[in-house]
Amino acid sequence: MNIIEVENRYTSGVYPKRPVAIIRGEGARLWDDQDRMYIDCTGGQGTANVGHGNLFVARAIYEQASRLISLTEIFYNDRRAELLQRLMGIAPPGLERAFLCNSGAEAVEGGLKFARLATGRTGIVAAMRSFHGRTMGALSTTWEPKYREPFLPLIPGVTHIPYNNLEKLEQAVTAETACVLLEIVQGEGGVRVGEPEFLLGAQEICRRKGAMLVIDEVQTGFGRTGKMFACEHYNLQPDMLLLAKSIAGGLPMGAILLGSRVGEIPLSSHGSTFGGNPLACAAALAAIQYIEDHDLPARAERLGAHALARLQLLNLPVIREVRGMGLILGIELRQKVTPYLQTLLEMGLLALPAGSNVLRLLPPLVIEEADLDRAIDLIAQVLAAEPVAVAE
Repeated sequence: MNIIEVENRYTSGVYPKRPVAIIRGEGARLWDDQDRMYIDCTGGQGTANVGHGNLFVARAIYEQASRLISLTEIFYNDRRAELLQRLMGIAPPGLERAFLCNSGAEAVEGGLKFARLATGRTGIVAAMRSFHGRTMGALSTTWEPKYREPFLPLIPGVTHIPYNNLEKLEQAVTAETACVLLEIVQGEGGVRVGEPEFLLGAQEICRRKGAMLVIDEVQTGFGRTGKMFACEHYNLQPDMLLLAKSIAGGLPMGAILLGSRVGEIPLSSHGSTFGGNPLACAAALAAIQYIEDHDLPARAERLGAHALARLQLLNLPVIREVRGMGLILGIELRQKVTPYLQTLLEMGLLALPAGSNVLRLLPPLVIEEADLDRAIDLIAQVLAAEPVAVAE
């Protein structure tokens, strides 16, 4: 079977696929159907914090799958109860409860609904360059026009302000604002890190004006930035914290952590058939345990600082700026990034774009330092050469 031909024949066509068929992985390495190895700096777009083929998580999935896979939240469950307690044990101060779902977009959708219920308001303030998902509510808060415009009109009442601009945020939050929705690090938007004055100011504005502060940590959660959650770098206390991607070691899952200001949520006002299923809960418990046992946040902080320092030393004309926090790193280029990504793929390195001209690195947090250094060497080599022009 030719994997690429079969997928091209039957897939929906919405994904810009790269010409490689990946069939297995271990740690921060992946192998294709020709048994060629790649250093993975995509990390499943942030889902693979504990690495590919993690046996500790795989064992938990197997044991739970042999016992009970699916059970809706109209019944109580041991694994779900254990995970809810575990999440509250690692959550930033002020977060007390959780709604479990299946993805980051679902977490955003639920967060928007809960903010409207809690405040009785409908307005939403988000940031330019933000990315919160592609379902209709999440898409309404996402900034990039190419994602939004084919589906207009989206939900009304959404305002976008420049990121890190507290004055504009102050003006945008009104008596009609249900919530301010922000990422700590704008991943898709170019790996742009929030300034303390802006994020703490956003919290103060929300408290003063009666809006909910909703922090999207779908990509930055569970150790990636050097803390379990990126908001801990700023001592933020969000009213809601949106989580997904790496929460369950790569198995689909999401969560909304809720603070006291959200109040009681009316019965049956939201729900999810697969949300909080025992299989995902068991995987999440194992992933969180692995992250803590191996202190992956500290590892991400150390390796991220090492990688950032090396990248910032690259004195290449094509590089405009290097940014990052922990193991989410962005190299802003003066040219389109796609040709460089294609060349890196041919050289055995998988990386991501973040907009049209930013090369983004999201390796598993278990990546070996030698592999990370090899990745940086390849990036330096490719960025020093003139890229071949190709269609995006």
